[in-house]
Amino acid sequence: MTLTVERNPALLGVRCRACGVLQPADERYVCGECLGPIEPEYDTGSLAQGDLRATIEAGPQTLWRYAPLLPCRPAAGQWPVGMTPLVPAPHLGAAIGVPGLMIKDDTRNLTLSFKDRPVAVASARAVELGLTTLACASTGNLAGAVAAAAARLGLPAYVFVPADTEPSKIMGAASYGAAVVRVNGTYDQVNRLCGRLVDELPGWGFVNFTLRPYYAEGSKTMLFEIAEQLGWRLPDHVVIPVGSGALLTRTATAAAQLVATGLVPDVPMRISAAQPAGCAPVTDAILDGMRAVRPVREARTIARSLAIGAPADGDGSVAIVKRTGGSAASVNDDEVMDGCELAARTEGISVEPAGGVVVAAARAMARRGVFKDGECVVLYLTGNGYKQGHGDTVTLAPPIAPDADDFRAAYPEARP
Repeated sequence: MTLTVERNPALLGVRCRACGVLQPADERYVCGECLGPIEPEYDTGSLAQGDLRATIEAGPQTLWRYAPLLPCRPAAGQWPVGMTPLVPAPHLGAAIGVPGLMIKDDTRNLTLSFKDRPVAVASARAVELGLTTLACASTGNLAGAVAAAAARLGLPAYVFVPADTEPSKIMGAASYGAAVVRVNGTYDQVNRLCGRLVDELPGWGFVNFTLRPYYAEGSKTMLFEIAEQLGWRLPDHVVIPVGSGALLTRTATAAAQLVATGLVPDVPMRISAAQPAGCAPVTDAILDGMRAVRPVREARTIARSLAIGAPADGDGSVAIVKRTGGSAASVNDDEVMDGCELAARTEGISVEPAGGVVVAAARAMARRGVFKDGECVVLYLTGNGYKQGHGDTVTLAPPIAPDADDFRAAYPEARP
């Protein structure tokens, strides 16, 4: 099967967030001028002049209904993801002291994680570029999303994870046929290993590295859906779990694009961050006077999906929280598990520890008086609790050292 995908004609190029230069949206994944981070830019003025709302509402019941604001069209055969429920949560709201609470329940995506969103866009971009293998560094959820997407597109996949990642988080990836590369090291060491392998593996698309500018665009669709589900308006306040920071920063991008295209009124939306206390470089920076992010050398938290000590979009997240008038909270493991239990007991939603972080952080912020009377507050719940603690069903390869030579020796078939 020949895979094809269309470029969005409204895509103007990619703009560097550091030096501001607009460049072609080609194979580059960092700025060609200063090596800074790049982000797709769209002709929102032309989109505002058309009947964008009607186009979206006539689209598929997936995240691709927002294709005019995404860098490419879907690849043929991709699984549908997105359009997850936005539901009132009155019982949880009463329990944590947040009247008007709502939940964006992204635990119901294809692989039970919001990671299906960025992977959908990254894999479509990979097809557009003619790449032949999908890969990623992951703490668990992204591995499953990449493996499922690759299987559907008929592409091989390699997912690199810390060796101590819970088996239940990576069994899905293995069952989809991906090579699960377990590495003796932290997530940040795994990510650095992937960075060293990039140049010697032509044809590979590392979704959260070489495809990151497009991968991150999928995260915008959570707020696009929320705005549409609220009758085309922004919520007053969103609380977002922070790992790399991409979900938080792209939520701000989504809000700006919704306003620029005339889809929603230009009203303030506050953005707050939630992290586990054992790995809280972003929330610590916010609560310590909005200072620069300081990497965490050793993460100690049950919320492994958020255990990223050197978040790529950390400083950007701090800047957005400051600009929007948001806040932050970090919570310990006991509070995290209590948050998971509260979500399940009050609203019947099973969440992984990252969801417990968001619930517990919202409660902590409520106690500090962060939320205003009458605010519509939306919690981002991004991973399903059923992914925790499932038994082993697949035999995994032995772990390797965080070393490119070890990878080459253990996986010789990966070499070009």
